[in-house]
Amino acid sequence: MLISDGALATELEARGCDLNDPLWSAKVLLEQPALIRDVHRDYFAAGANIATTASYQATPQGFAARGMGREESLKLVALSVRLADEARQERRADHPDAGPLLVAGSVGPYGAYLADGSEYRGDYSLTPADFRDFHAARIATLVEAGVDFLAFETLPSFAEAKFLLALAQEYGVDCWFSFSLRDGAHISDSTPLADVAQLVGGEPNVAAGGVN
Repeated sequence: MLISDGALATELEARGCDLNDPLWSAKVLLEQPALIRDVHRDYFAAGANIATTASYQATPQGFAARGMGREESLKLVALSVRLADEARQERRADHPDAGPLLVAGSVGPYGAYLADGSEYRGDYSLTPADFRDFHAARIATLVEAGVDFLAFETLPSFAEAKFLLALAQEYGVDCWFSFSLRDGAHISDSTPLADVAQLVGGEPNVAAGGVN
């Protein structure tokens, strides 16, 4: 059994960060990156096997609103992986018997970038080309930076999940999915959970779950 870390944003707020911002926890990548590493380190010390990167809302599109270019933005995505890995290496150095320590590359939905609650409604419609424009560069950067797997989080859209599964297969990387739910039988865009289970259930390197 592997134990995942807890909420990154909650811990950052507890340490004085103001996350009332469209970038949410990705804002701290700009302002106090060492604090993110400290949170990862403390979760490992508490017994977690998995650190989830601070990249849920870290996208070139989101950073562009701060006047940042694509290359600079993707360096911040890579930084989110490096911070988690540094915490992992510290834990391994201090506790060689700590067991498996993994880094999950967090990928939030398009709705999170909109910063209007859309990740809990799924009321947006994009083409596969639109989804690729939004997601591909961040995912490529996370994979190249060395994540052990991808964490597609709070997805409200079946179409988006379908595209992300294909993209993960394209990059040959393991992944997990979590979905925001409308109720006990549907994800937020009203797709039945049975259809979601059919999409991801037959894949050997995919895990899935839901969140209300």
